[in-house]
Amino acid sequence: MPIAWIALAELFGTALWFTPNAVIEDLEREWALAAHDLGWLTGAVQVGFLLGTLMIGLSGIADRRDASRLFATCCLVGALSNGLLPWVGGLWPAVALRLITGMALAGIYPVGMKLMVGWAPQRAGLGLSWLVGMLVIGTATPHLLAGLSLGGDWRSALWCASLLALLAGAVIWRLGEAPHLRKMAGKTSHWSGLGAFRIEEFRHAASAYFGHMWELYTLWALIPLLLATALPSLTTTQLALGSFVLIAIGGPGCWLGGWLSLRLGSRRIAQLGLSGSAICCLSYPWLGSMSGLWAALFLALWSLLAVIDSPHFSALSARACPASLVGSALTLQNAIGYAISAASLAWLLPIWTTLGPWVAWLMLPGPMVGLWVLRSRQKGFAHS
Repeated sequence: MPIAWIALAELFGTALWFTPNAVIEDLEREWALAAHDLGWLTGAVQVGFLLGTLMIGLSGIADRRDASRLFATCCLVGALSNGLLPWVGGLWPAVALRLITGMALAGIYPVGMKLMVGWAPQRAGLGLSWLVGMLVIGTATPHLLAGLSLGGDWRSALWCASLLALLAGAVIWRLGEAPHLRKMAGKTSHWSGLGAFRIEEFRHAASAYFGHMWELYTLWALIPLLLATALPSLTTTQLALGSFVLIAIGGPGCWLGGWLSLRLGSRRIAQLGLSGSAICCLSYPWLGSMSGLWAALFLALWSLLAVIDSPHFSALSARACPASLVGSALTLQNAIGYAISAASLAWLLPIWTTLGPWVAWLMLPGPMVGLWVLRSRQKGFAHS
């Protein structure tokens, strides 16, 4: 039962991630934004997440203190910073709030992974697959809220996301920390998370994750643009709902990957996802002649394959570390991964207007690096 509660809280808490992306047309109209300003709003969350994960990972607070309380506090901060967006009235105040939201998400996503591993240590791959699957659906949720046009006002979509984050914090506050981890709290020192990088298996699992992160969030940010290009006749509501479906399909994909990992192991599932998304990156620019429906189906497959591997990098990393380091190690891994994703977003989103579908080739090095790292450590991961 704790697995289900943690997964549900992850779904609600991560609904804060892409809220401006879901209502970008309204923001462009209300605040007179340019098309490339979306990159600032999206990148600010990634930078905030990077800063937050560095603070949490380097301080060791996720292992030294009750992680459930940290999770709940970050849900409250994220809900407030997101809920204030409709009142700021311009780009740069919104960027500042998104930076705070990103820092709050640092205490929701990686700390949620620590809670999941703590409550289900023998089923880390499966538990993390449920958690990341909920993260994917949570990330897509703002598009759903915008598509539903709750109350006929774009502000309602933002406030509903904040309400979901508050519910997430309440759920985890009530659940608390796994009993055996509560006994270990306070035994981890500052900077101890850096020690995980002395563990060879952790370094290789983390390196594969870094390659994966070059592609994933850039793809998610581009999906509304790719879908609008493939189906230019879509209305704003249809585009929002379509974007939700294309991103959220990765949730069931993660759950399928978790089930398969019980038979095949996390390493093989990670290799499957990286191989599939690499093929999608390579072939997408040549698919311009496909009909709109076929292009949308291809995007759905690409979105699924790009994230099906995500939980398994964390599962491999968690298994490589002693329990006293898991929270700090996973948070630092996320910090570096999201720094890479922020660089990818900052570089690739602005040149989308110039390169169009050929931008997919610039995402290709990410999964290729991940495949190379996992293959080079195949023997070490053979039983994972």
